Amino acid sequence: MKTILLATLTAVALLPAMSAPAQTNPPYAAQKLEWSLTRQHKLDYLLYLPPGYQADATKQWPLMLFLHGAGERGTDVQRVGVHGPLLKVRQGTNFPFIIVAPQCPEGEIWDRGQLLYLLNEMNANLRVDRSRVYLTGLSMGGYGTWQLGLTHPELFAAIAPICGGGSMIDPLLVSREQGVALRSLPVWAFHGAKDPVVPLDESERMVATLKRQGCKQVKLTVYPEADHNSWAATYDNPEFYAWLLSQQRTPAAGKP
Repeated sequence: MKTILLATLTAVALLPAMSAPAQTNPPYAAQKLEWSLTRQHKLDYLLYLPPGYQADATKQWPLMLFLHGAGERGTDVQRVGVHGPLLKVRQGTNFPFIIVAPQCPEGEIWDRGQLLYLLNEMNANLRVDRSRVYLTGLSMGGYGTWQLGLTHPELFAAIAPICGGGSMIDPLLVSREQGVALRSLPVWAFHGAKDPVVPLDESERMVATLKRQGCKQVKLTVYPEADHNSWAATYDNPEFYAWLLSQQRTPAAGKP
């Protein structure tokens, strides 16, 4: 009982000090640290131009930005074509759109700033229909697709992340204009139910987050028997490409 009473009296004694009036000059000061950095970046990429691109100098074409997984990082850019749409090209498929597939350096993850710079260069130097730019990627590229697509939704007509995940805070922090674009952004996510590398709930929670934000065109396809390699069924499906090509970004939805 004495110990309890002592603790109570001590707490009461501290109250005046804790509730003292605010000081005119608080015991801390605002500081600023400024610096500048100059960095040189290099990003290798594979570029696919559809049949007919060279024949008509006036036609504009849809563009797909494809982000590979962690296993294709490095300095051999041809590895970017071992999965996904470029594998279909190697197998003889002719797509009616441009494909840009950068390679992430070894030991790194997708850098949003570098991808934006690459996309700007493609828009400036190729005949790109900017109302029909699509973003897709697998595994680590699925994470990159979620991040880039949700932080810059105004740039894309649709995104398709495969067996990836993302940060639920990204769609909450966009500007008002980007929020308009986000709510009109078509999203089709894919995941294998038996994925041992990236759990299914990574895609599920991202889809749920977008729906809570008012995004209407969001869907998730789950392959019941697929493991991490859920991209094979997705990129083999003609309906996937038909869905992408049916999407178009309009200025009213946030296109810059």
